Amino acid sequence: MNDIARYEVTKKDLAKGRNLKIAAWSAPALLGGVPAVVFLILTLIFGTTPPVAASIFFLGIIISLIGFVIGLGLSGLFIYRNVNWTNELRERMAAVGIKAEEVDWFRAELKSSEKRALKELEQKDLLLADAYRETLASRLTASRIVKSSKRELLLAQRRKSRVKYSRSESSKEFQEQIQQDIKKIASINEEAKQMLGEAEARLQMIEAAAARGINMADSELALKKLSARTAELPFALRAAQMEQEIRTEIEAEDAAGEKQLL
Repeated sequence: MNDIARYEVTKKDLAKGRNLKIAAWSAPALLGGVPAVVFLILTLIFGTTPPVAASIFFLGIIISLIGFVIGLGLSGLFIYRNVNWTNELRERMAAVGIKAEEVDWFRAELKSSEKRALKELEQKDLLLADAYRETLASRLTASRIVKSSKRELLLAQRRKSRVKYSRSESSKEFQEQIQQDIKKIASINEEAKQMLGEAEARLQMIEAAAARGINMADSELALKKLSARTAELPFALRAAQMEQEIRTEIEAEDAAGEKQLL
């Protein structure tokens, strides 16, 4: 949890993503283009007779096509790795609450109306654009927490059902602990839904203010309050998830020990 709390996007992270993109675009060109150029030069130098020139030329075409196909395969691999790297980076950002400056990483999760509004605000009023971006970060974080907490809630309920029919001596204790986790995650889910509603209302307020040309200085306190809740909820959810994982491991160890005794 401390490692997650300290996580920031570094220049090394950005360089890795940039290198993966460059490799994906350049692999087909290098593996297909370089052999073609080399064999073209060889054809001009050693192609003294038509048969020799034709042989070198067609050999160059074959090798260039093979290199291009291999390059496409490597390009697909690099794109796949880049997508995984991007998703992992997004999860790390979301784990501590998405910040305003990180919204661009989550553009795929923005609504078309939000993208359009942000673009217009950045052209008209930078202060309103900053407030809008800050609220978008809260909205994105809240949406992710609602989805993940709902998923964790279903998993916890299924785990409780499995423990209910377990013959382990500690099954009753496990049920009580899992029930506490269910209550905790349900509380996080409800709070995230409330935060999501607040963020969406704030977005509409900023859009309306931009349309009327009103300054948003009076909303600064509300935005800070919303951002603070954005940072707190992911940690609470992650703590509940870690408790469940540890409890599942203990339960599995107990079940394995009972099988050995039998």
